[in-house]
Amino acid sequence: MAYRVLSEEQAEHFLAKGYVVLHDCFSREDAEEYTRTLWLRLGYEPDDPSTWAEPSVHMPVHREVDVRDFAPKAWDAVCDLLGGEERIAKPYNWTDGFIVNLAEGADRPWSGPSPTSPGWHKDGDFFRHFLDSPEQGLLTIVLWTDVLHRGGATFVATDSVRPVARYLAEHPEGVHPEDFPYDELIGQCSEFVEATGRFGDVYLMHPYVLHARAQNVLRLPRVITNPPVALAGPMRFDRPDPRDFSLVERAVLRALGVDRFTFTPTRPRERIVPERVLRQARMREEERARLGS
Repeated sequence: MAYRVLSEEQAEHFLAKGYVVLHDCFSREDAEEYTRTLWLRLGYEPDDPSTWAEPSVHMPVHREVDVRDFAPKAWDAVCDLLGGEERIAKPYNWTDGFIVNLAEGADRPWSGPSPTSPGWHKDGDFFRHFLDSPEQGLLTIVLWTDVLHRGGATFVATDSVRPVARYLAEHPEGVHPEDFPYDELIGQCSEFVEATGRFGDVYLMHPYVLHARAQNVLRLPRVITNPPVALAGPMRFDRPDPRDFSLVERAVLRALGVDRFTFTPTRPRERIVPERVLRQARMREEERARLGS
């Protein structure tokens, strides 16, 4: 199959491991310009860790950029994974809702990824999850700074698509984001990676991939964002022509061990307003005051 930017090896890696990494999606200058107000927004001094009141902060959004213009390689790869741009909800933007890890878990000895690592989860606290949910066609980790080993990367369970897909297939009524049995799901996984890299790298992950925040024992500021890619419509696992399945859909079918699968939700789709939204609204006002806007 012809792809815009992905190689056949990358496509197979996504099917087997649930993610693909793209390098040099934007320059250091682009990253520095986009993050230039970060420390002012935080109210911290970058060279004085004594001012870092929180070990990690999930910041609110002030600004957005169109991925097609800002990082065309990432956009093309998204199209490759989802079966074409007509299947993607527009606009697809990245924001400055930075996730800053300054010293998370730095008071503990380093521990690598395993089923016992804390915080394993599936993204999507804002909707009821179904096997075909369009709210998240892909997960994204955008690296705005270098992310080093033991420096606050994201742990990724690369064999988690299978247990999550099977769990969702067994629950056509959908799953509230707080009701996933994460201990049970991660207990079925044995393959893990630490999503390290350099500024400009972008991880595109299957929406069923379980992941967790790692410790930052290096105490070097790590800045990422994790914008989802929404679909124009629900995924389909019963397309008449198998060549029309996206790589994301093919990964689900592979996880279920079938060539096609008819899925019908038995409960209406539901949007949820998480507490995070209210908390970040308060943070946004505080940040605006620091920015003088």
